[in-house]
Amino acid sequence: MNLQKTILVAEDEKFLANIYRVKFEKSGFKVLIAEDGEKTLEILAKERPDIILLDLVMPVKDGFEVLKEIKSNALLKDIPVIVASNLGQDEDIKRAKLLGATDYFIKANMHLPELVSIVAKMLTA
Repeated sequence: MNLQKTILVAEDEKFLANIYRVKFEKSGFKVLIAEDGEKTLEILAKERPDIILLDLVMPVKDGFEVLKEIKSNALLKDIPVIVASNLGQDEDIKRAKLLGATDYFIKANMHLPELVSIVAKMLTA
């Protein structure tokens, strides 16, 4: 039985997506990467990650749209979604939370070890 937790990272910046992948894999996670909103939904049609790390500013479909689709899908709505974005305005944070985001981090203020720790705690709670 595989107890490894899976995180889906929806991030269009390849460099950052790779940093997330390396950090989460070193912490024992299986990591799926989607480089835009459409790919995120394609992966979710086939895979069921334990948690989603979602950027808001992405090509094809933005994170707000993806979040709305995830939370309106009966099969996906219970997956926790952590938003990691450079959008730091109160209205963006409020909108993401209203759409169902579990947590919200501003990338510029985010420390990766802290994020990994938060994700691990969420998945063991």
